[in-house]
Amino acid sequence: MGSEDDRARLKPCHSQSAICSKLKILLLLLVTNLLSIFLFVGNFDWMGPAVHLRDSGILLRELNATQRQLSDSQSQVSLLSRRLGTANSLLETLLMEIGKVQREAGSPEGELEKWASQLTGELKLVVGSHKLPFGYTPNIGSDELYPVLGSACRLYEEELAEYMSYDVGGECPSDEVFSQRLMLKGCEPLPRRRCHPKSPAGYVEPAPVPESLWAIPADTSITWDAYTCKNYSCLVNRGKAQGSYDCKDCFDLQAGREKHRWLQGNGELDYAIDEVLAMKPAGTIRVGLDIGGGSGTFAARMWERNVTVVTSSMNFDGPFNNFIASRGLVAIYFSVAHRLPFYDNTLDLVHSMHVLSNWIPDAILEFALFDIYRVLRPGGLFWLDHFFCLGEQFNVTYVPMFERIGFWKRRWNAGRKLDRGIEMNEWYLSALLEKPMT
Repeated sequence: MGSEDDRARLKPCHSQSAICSKLKILLLLLVTNLLSIFLFVGNFDWMGPAVHLRDSGILLRELNATQRQLSDSQSQVSLLSRRLGTANSLLETLLMEIGKVQREAGSPEGELEKWASQLTGELKLVVGSHKLPFGYTPNIGSDELYPVLGSACRLYEEELAEYMSYDVGGECPSDEVFSQRLMLKGCEPLPRRRCHPKSPAGYVEPAPVPESLWAIPADTSITWDAYTCKNYSCLVNRGKAQGSYDCKDCFDLQAGREKHRWLQGNGELDYAIDEVLAMKPAGTIRVGLDIGGGSGTFAARMWERNVTVVTSSMNFDGPFNNFIASRGLVAIYFSVAHRLPFYDNTLDLVHSMHVLSNWIPDAILEFALFDIYRVLRPGGLFWLDHFFCLGEQFNVTYVPMFERIGFWKRRWNAGRKLDRGIEMNEWYLSALLEKPMT
């Protein structure tokens, strides 16, 4: 503790220190105010005349006016900025539209529209787009609809124009051979037509099922314009005649091979229907497809076993589709190059005899096999019946191709094809292939 004298000496010092601090604060405040006044009323020209306090009112009004002008300028800048942003957005949209138009000009759709604009009449209607009545439809993703037309149709404009030449509402031309050839060249599907196909004269009702399965229909059930034979008797006996025909003896349902097909297996290339059905739980083979099914006998045999099979067939110098339908079976008309008209994972069985073979270009055949895999449900069966190829192609081309598809082999039998002589080195393959469950 200090003495009384020490405390007496400290008091003046503390008092002086407080006064000094207050003076410093006062001076600092004064300087700050003076600087503020100088900044607000000065014109920032250090060499300019001195500012008098009596001019402060004028300067204040000018300052307010300047502030208003600045505020207006800021508003204008903000407005211009927004307009510039809008202009940039519109410019980007315009550039995108220009790019879209340029791309479409070189796209298939653009080329198609360009082609359609050069056409007239019915052909123009089946090539060009048509606006939807209610505008954009989300399910389609567009506001217009194109008629379905095979990609190769454009390559055969003259033939296509001939096919579409008819009187609207009248009778269609009798052009089955011509139109089928156009299909097989890749113009598939053919466009729709607004005319009536020629009806057979003296048409009679078909026989009832199951009698119809093995009955020869009346000659008046179809028109014979397109075929060499002009009645069913000619077709039934064609198997005994000279010459080469597609499915030559398919129409002989009583005395020919059709009566016994697929009833007996031989443990090798020939499989029996009952053997195949027995490979799956009873009743699980319900719906299927026979590709290139001739006159429909495979489907008839399956019908007898409560299995519904759709048969695809072409009309090669014979009314195969009409004949299949007359038997009370479902016929569908498309070539082997056509995408199968079934949804994914829906069929229990796909069968094909002779049609899928080495006459088909490799790439198209592989696409067809993958398409079969697509429509089969998991666990579904692909019955490949007498596929044929040359001996040198078998292991080099086709065995690797079948392995790429991804089927499981349930049966696999190879054997010689001898109808044209052993020197041809031709081979058959019959196989029962299953789509994996997972």
